[in-house]
Amino acid sequence: MAHLEAEYRDFRASVRRFANEEVAPRAAALDREQNPPVEAHAASLRLGLPGLPYPEHLGGGGGDMFAQCVAMEEIARVCASTALGISSSWIMMAVVNFGTEDQQREIVPQMTSGAARCAWGLTEPKGGSDLMAASTKAVRSADGWVLNGTKRFITNGGWAEWYLVFARTSEKRFGLFLVHKNDAGVSFGAPEKKMGMRGSPTSDVILENCVLPESRLLGDPERGAEYIGAALLKSRLQMSAHALGIAAGALDAALRYTSEREQFGQAIAKFQMVRGMVADMAIKVEAGRSVLRHACELLIAGDPEAKLHASIAKVMCSDAAMAVTTDAVQLHGGYGYLEDYAVERMMRDAKVTQIWEGTNQIQRLMIAKEVYEQI
Repeated sequence: MAHLEAEYRDFRASVRRFANEEVAPRAAALDREQNPPVEAHAASLRLGLPGLPYPEHLGGGGGDMFAQCVAMEEIARVCASTALGISSSWIMMAVVNFGTEDQQREIVPQMTSGAARCAWGLTEPKGGSDLMAASTKAVRSADGWVLNGTKRFITNGGWAEWYLVFARTSEKRFGLFLVHKNDAGVSFGAPEKKMGMRGSPTSDVILENCVLPESRLLGDPERGAEYIGAALLKSRLQMSAHALGIAAGALDAALRYTSEREQFGQAIAKFQMVRGMVADMAIKVEAGRSVLRHACELLIAGDPEAKLHASIAKVMCSDAAMAVTTDAVQLHGGYGYLEDYAVERMMRDAKVTQIWEGTNQIQRLMIAKEVYEQI
């Protein structure tokens, strides 16, 4: 694991510098005004962050999973919403993995250049964890496919141009479809009013007799579940890094505040109870980072154990985000309860990391299943 960190030390430093200079100053206003991170997304193009995982011949940076997690962690450290807005472009790696050359040439350069953004189209009103219960249907037509259904809680809903939509193509089979926001039959629900991640737009994506040509089908129309499983494995690691970044940012804020705040004639960082809390916060952050690095190594090596360790990383990092941000608010005292301090936003942002990408309860069931099968 140490060699990975050393290899990407300069990259981490450059992303951290970008986050501190371009992202952090806008974070509070983004949350308050509930606008997408337009300026930060544009600024991130100078580092090639929207195109980070894509092959170089398609205009990308060729960054592996560890590079993606480093970038996600460093941006989420100062603004979780912006980290989502920039990394959402990575979703269309599914086109590289499963699409045709024509699809890659059409869509990927839009992601790497920042000309377009994208989004998943997975969760539905009746559920998200049970993906195989999806009711959105794709029916063959003379010219292609017709899609009908509603996708719920879609990150970048209305802001993204492209949507990777999971739809039922037969009684027990699914396909993945490339839907553009300007396609006939596509509309969006009202923006959701959320506890956190307020700088990341979320809405329903509604498909009403949405007619798509055959060229918008990704790969085999009956292998969508297989494709989405592979894509979600990578996404789970990215979102683990996202949660880890929130936790690390809250720890940073707590260290600064407790070093500066004085009570009873000394900095509160000198108090034994405070130091114990800070130690526990640091343990949670470093434990999550270690597990995530290991999962990245397994994925990069093509080891099937990556699936188990990705779930472990997701649980550890998101639980750490919730615990560490809660303690950071506590260490700020009454000030932590005010919007004037970033830890208030971080605590609100942290909660959803335990819910999306498969709830932590679902992840624990998956972990148990994997370890029992190793007996």
